[in-house]
Amino acid sequence: MTSDAAAYPPHARHADDPVRVAALATALVAAVTLAGVWFFELVLDIRPCPLCLQQRYAYYLALPLALAIAFAATRGAPRSLLIAGLAILALAALANSSLGAYHAGVEWKFWQGPTDCSGPVVDLGSAGNLLERLDTVRVIRCDEVQWRFLGLSLAGYNVLISLSMAAIAVWGMAAPRRA
Repeated sequence: MTSDAAAYPPHARHADDPVRVAALATALVAAVTLAGVWFFELVLDIRPCPLCLQQRYAYYLALPLALAIAFAATRGAPRSLLIAGLAILALAALANSSLGAYHAGVEWKFWQGPTDCSGPVVDLGSAGNLLERLDTVRVIRCDEVQWRFLGLSLAGYNVLISLSMAAIAVWGMAAPRRA
């Protein structure tokens, strides 16, 4: 009995599948990144601005999609379907890196950010509850950096992380499947 199934146990056959490896690596990066942003928010009390929250959407998409792709790869799904899933991951990560670069540019004052988080406050509500609202509202501005490490803000790190996720997904699409 010298068939591939007998020669290679199932875990060994799947370990060399670049699609599965790329999907699992992308899921891991997304999970660690989300854990990191929640740590910054809940433990270190660094609150996200509206652009920060938008940048999380790509990770909320990537984590379950990447796990689904990895699962489908182990179940023998058609390669074209797996490649399409990785392409969606790569496009989402590239779009997210663009959003992160835009946000970093707003922080560095290269360009104006959205008016809802970096422009003047326009709607103050009624005069009767203005003082009450000022005591309870904490405005997080998109154009003010709350934390930097090695010269990069969290938006800058998002660019690097998103580009690495896109590169992993593209590698998974391009790498030949090993027999």
